[in-house]
Amino acid sequence: MTTNGATTGEGGAGAHDQHSHREGRLNLSAWALRHQALVLFFIIAFTVAGALAYRALGRAEDPPFTFKVMVVTAFWPGATADETMRQVTDKIEKKLQDVPYYDKAISFTRAGETTIQVILKDTTPPKSVPEAWYQVRKRIGDIRMTLPAGVIGPFYNDEFGDTFGTIFAFSGDGFSPAELKKIVEDSRQRLLHVRDVAKIDMLGVQDQRIFIEFSHRRLATLGVSPQQIFDIVQKQNIVSSAGVVEGATSRIPVRIGGDFDNVDQIKLLPIVVEGRTLRVGDVAEVHRDYRDPPSQLMRFNGKPVIALAISMTKDGNNLEMGKALQLEVAKLKAELPVGVEMDQVADQPKVVQHSFTEFIEALGEALAIVLAVSFISLGFRTGIVVALCVPLVLAITFVIMQAVGIPFHRISLGALIIALGLLVDDAIIAVEMMAVKLEQGWDRAKAASFAYTSTAFPMLSGTLVTAAGFVPVGFANSAAGEYTNAIFWVTFIALVISWIVAVIFTPYIGFKLLPKPKPGAGAHSVHSGAVYRLSLIHI
Repeated sequence: MTTNGATTGEGGAGAHDQHSHREGRLNLSAWALRHQALVLFFIIAFTVAGALAYRALGRAEDPPFTFKVMVVTAFWPGATADETMRQVTDKIEKKLQDVPYYDKAISFTRAGETTIQVILKDTTPPKSVPEAWYQVRKRIGDIRMTLPAGVIGPFYNDEFGDTFGTIFAFSGDGFSPAELKKIVEDSRQRLLHVRDVAKIDMLGVQDQRIFIEFSHRRLATLGVSPQQIFDIVQKQNIVSSAGVVEGATSRIPVRIGGDFDNVDQIKLLPIVVEGRTLRVGDVAEVHRDYRDPPSQLMRFNGKPVIALAISMTKDGNNLEMGKALQLEVAKLKAELPVGVEMDQVADQPKVVQHSFTEFIEALGEALAIVLAVSFISLGFRTGIVVALCVPLVLAITFVIMQAVGIPFHRISLGALIIALGLLVDDAIIAVEMMAVKLEQGWDRAKAASFAYTSTAFPMLSGTLVTAAGFVPVGFANSAAGEYTNAIFWVTFIALVISWIVAVIFTPYIGFKLLPKPKPGAGAHSVHSGAVYRLSLIHI
């Protein structure tokens, strides 16, 4: 008995000597215990800042990424598909090959029209994409003079990848498409002022045209050629400057009033044929109608509609935008004319809300599992120390996400769910080491700071190795890497923060909450968990 006691005493002295030797180096846990007021301030500050960051972070369904496709279109009225391809499409495609980061072009050519999709390489840096689109415009502009006379365009669309998560459809019984379009345009102007709304496009709009229809047989009988009708309409509807009248104190522009205000003015245009004066209405039928065939049509619930497609700003909050839209839409519906209905076709904020609900459920389940396992295996107070570290780690993670510009979306939320299962490991190691040293008779301060000297750097190494597993995702030079890189950054931030919390905040919380073993209570009184005691018996 005496020998055993001496041996134990020598071992304890050796451990204390080793601890004293290591105290000469920086010990973050010991520093935290020497500055308890400051550590408590940081805990409260990070908790409050994390809650505010959680509310302020942007919310979206998918992470923002750069769409590396531009659409170039050109028109050559009257040309065949073969002529358009040889003299327009081929020239443009050959010039596009000089564009930096050019990968390929996909063209669709038909009679009088060509559409070319310019696709950049998947490895194109996002910051270089705007410069590439500028080069597309510049280089095609350089060959514009070599294109055939009569070519209209080319036109460019570098917003081809815009997404519209919220769509409202307007239908109106007894309203013409033109009347419904006016109502929808007024509604669009109001919705543009809603928070986080970036752009609103109108879908299913039918453009109006003025048609002049004639019979060639009738024109031949009257001695009128179709070209005469075209020429008289074109000359009358011209807009041209007629000069300026300058006075002593004023300068008045002069305009020639020949533009058309209605269909009847076109019908009354005179045509002189072989000494006779005819009107356009005498030789042709003039009427206003909609483009046939229509450029686009949209139907909802079997009815033709005009829709408003709404996109969100890059760093916007989809949930807040959805709430603001619903408030404004409720006012709009109350002011719409009788017979006009407004229905929601797509509701992305609802999808985002569902994703957040799943994250909150996963967070609650993770906390419940951690609490249950900690309470059963480590005891009530030890489990509380571990459980308090989880929301603190998340709060600091939210603050950093807001600082570096990572919003909430399906990738970042998925990374947080992955990290939930890992971020308690360091806290468990730290509090376990503290509890063991308390059982060995160490005072609270030395027991709380011992974990840093013995396990801090192994814990950091394990944390960095775990985060390194996601490095290929975070630094992949591709569109997929741009889309999914938040997996690495959010996981890395959460795991590193969990290590910092384990070596600074966990010792402080354990110092305040862990009980001191009662004299004569046994070697493992701090670990009151039944599973822990049972494991020691088997050992």
